[in-house]
Amino acid sequence: MLQLSTQQLEYLVAVADSPTWADAASSLGVTPSALSQGLAELERRVGIPLFERSGRRRLLAARSEPVLSYARNILAQTSDLARWVDESVRGSIGSLRVGMIDAAAIGHFAEVLRRFRSDHPHIEFMLSVAPSADLLRALENGSLDVIVVVKPPVQPIGIDWTEVLIEPLGVYAPPRTQVGPAATWGPWVSFAERSHTRQLVAQAVTEAGAPFEVVAESNQPDVLREMVRLGLGWTVLPVIQAESQPNPLLRARREPLTTRSLVAARRAGSVKNPLADVLVNLLLAQSENS
Repeated sequence: MLQLSTQQLEYLVAVADSPTWADAASSLGVTPSALSQGLAELERRVGIPLFERSGRRRLLAARSEPVLSYARNILAQTSDLARWVDESVRGSIGSLRVGMIDAAAIGHFAEVLRRFRSDHPHIEFMLSVAPSADLLRALENGSLDVIVVVKPPVQPIGIDWTEVLIEPLGVYAPPRTQVGPAATWGPWVSFAERSHTRQLVAQAVTEAGAPFEVVAESNQPDVLREMVRLGLGWTVLPVIQAESQPNPLLRARREPLTTRSLVAARRAGSVKNPLADVLVNLLLAQSENS
């Protein structure tokens, strides 16, 4: 049985998420020497090298990924348990930390969030709005309890999810553009390259027979919408965001170009938060009634 401490695992995650070892040590409130000693002990207990040299720098080795994934999972579950114990001891009603992409928080589920807050006025409620990849990382490291994001191509290890919405994506051309066959569409303004939605858009545009040449990108749908209005290029956006007031875009073709799935995701095997169950059930009810 490996004898690993949560402090050692915390050191490993800090190094993975910080630009330098000095930054990692500072984020933990320890000296670089203490950080180095703690990670050396972790390597000794695991029995394999977790780092490799690149000049004078020490970088995480590729073979350390299973250990890093384990560390994130253990720290997240430890945080869940600590919060549950704290709330049980204090007798508090509870807390819920939610993450959503902007289309979910502002568009599809704004009324659900208002209803949830109205029905649970005394809980500690936190909402973070960010891109899907950022929210998944926050969920994995224990910073959030439940998130609503675009379904990624591959389900991350240790994450359970429930599909809550199938969302149409429309194709939009700049004003006064002559809309012809798909082969004449573009150039494009789109989400950042690593975005889950960007991958769906690229595939759909290519399958439609259009070249996918991206000339500008942003993770903000409102920014992409303004880029289209300024004539910088075409785009594919969730209909609820592209066609909202003021200054809605007009679809270049009536039917959606493609769809994307929104999922409610939680950590698998963590201490269950009943408030998360309540919120997810509200999201599902909203989708069924829409």
